[in-house]
Amino acid sequence: MMPTHNIDWDFIDSHPMADKPDEDSPELTDEDFASMRPASEALPEVFGATLAAEMLKPKGGRPRTDTPKVFTGIRLDADVLEVFRAKGKGCQTRMNNALKDWLKGHSTA
Repeated sequence: MMPTHNIDWDFIDSHPMADKPDEDSPELTDEDFASMRPASEALPEVFGATLAAEMLKPKGGRPRTDTPKVFTGIRLDADVLEVFRAKGKGCQTRMNNALKDWLKGHSTA
């Protein structure tokens, strides 16, 4: 759940600097927008083609695996979940490992 914030906008608007422009980050003009270029065009000029190509490589997500996890919803008793969560981060991994250990001693047929 996102925290709620009670912002007193009247107080902020009454600040002596509220109506002064921010010199460090001025508002962009139509001319500024018109002169903008995609990073793929601008970065090679600034950093060179090799470094620009590295900077523009997608960097998303976890590495691919041959055995990806499958999302599932599962209902557990509160006390069982509490025990796994009490150990801190990695409770789902611990649950997965506990189920694998259980499978070792039981038939999967």
